[in-house]
Amino acid sequence: MKEEYNLSKMKSRRNPYAKRLKKQVTLRMGSNIVDYFKQMSEETGIPYQSLINLYLQDCVESNRKLEMHWPSR
Repeated sequence: MKEEYNLSKMKSRRNPYAKRLKKQVTLRMGSNIVDYFKQMSEETGIPYQSLINLYLQDCVESNRKLEMHWPSR
């Protein structure tokens, strides 16, 4: 194996896994929501952030929509 390689002529290419990377965001959630997922985390051994991500991913894959009903005045 060579001690040094010349990579200057090598063609660059995009990372094929870049679309699968996670993006860090800040969310404000109720403490009861965090407590729920932390409790589930203790039961399953899966980190609570991963559980939240898995739940939201399931919502995306099943095209689940939020149903909100506002009280009429």
